[in-house]
Amino acid sequence: MITPEQNSLMTRGGAGTPAGRLLRMYWQPAALVDELRGPRPVRAVRLLGEDLVLFHAAQGEYALIQRYCPHRSADLAYGRLEPAGLRCLFHGWLFDARGQCLEMPAEPAGSTLCREVRARTYPVIERSGVLFAYLGDGPPPAFPELDCFVAPDSHTFAFKGMIECNWLQALEVGIDPAHASFLHRFFEDEDPSASYGKQFRAASADSDMPMTRLLREFERPRIEVERTEFGLRIFALRELNESRTHIRVTNLLFPQAFTIPLSREMTITQWHVPVDDESCYWYAIFTSFGGPVNKSEMRNQRLELYELPDYKPRINRNNNYRYDAAEQQSRTYSGMGFATDTFFLKNISIK
Repeated sequence: MITPEQNSLMTRGGAGTPAGRLLRMYWQPAALVDELRGPRPVRAVRLLGEDLVLFHAAQGEYALIQRYCPHRSADLAYGRLEPAGLRCLFHGWLFDARGQCLEMPAEPAGSTLCREVRARTYPVIERSGVLFAYLGDGPPPAFPELDCFVAPDSHTFAFKGMIECNWLQALEVGIDPAHASFLHRFFEDEDPSASYGKQFRAASADSDMPMTRLLREFERPRIEVERTEFGLRIFALRELNESRTHIRVTNLLFPQAFTIPLSREMTITQWHVPVDDESCYWYAIFTSFGGPVNKSEMRNQRLELYELPDYKPRINRNNNYRYDAAEQQSRTYSGMGFATDTFFLKNISIK
């Protein structure tokens, strides 16, 4: 168990906090590329407690700029996107992708005052369908060459979802190998051939045993942890008999990402990114080591569970998680459908 002080130290991610300084030393997912498609590629984002605006400039580069104009704090999320950058609605100040003010229409002709004004911006790069931002001081670190970033675009798919708890609570659930035998327990085994894109459905590698049966019948894994140069490697060992043991491996990439198997040939690399101290987004990149990913099917599966534009879960405490007592008796351990996921976390807020 940890103390409230230790919990606060690890979970509060605002600027100037110990955790906030640490998280700002790494590239952080800021949005999906899909969120900036369309006629007006401008989106307000809140990341690590900061209010920002992400936009796709005409020159092809992405920009992340402070949300409120440095002049009179007008909201740049509603600014006019022009070929040269984003123009504030209040006085027409125009900012380019690097935050440099290019025009101050109220200034006399020939004034050079705009050269002295710069809005706060952060570097942004696109990788595998996700826009990553670096909010730290100094030059950003090299971008990691994980499998999900070196795989061809045809073999990756990215998605995200909101969770109403702090980032560490969500991360802990993601790397916890014991909860799967309960939250993800189903009393009916699906046909593994129909398990595409679904977690805990396919047959275990080198076996015909469906994962649903494995989790249901072997609910007490032996958990072992190995320190690595990138973080931790977590083993969940379920002894099937005297000669066979099922091993599930979770790789925790310090400080907030992990990689887990989705199926025999697909992995999930997932980040939990603070919106603020009481909510976060999970970002996941699904990587296929076999054929190309069926992105349309993967997206449609997840849009059944998450609602645009904010990617909030459709199943939530406001609709009692669609809890069904009869289903809980005979079909699922939770009684909350066959899509149980981390959105079933309670909304535990830090005050």
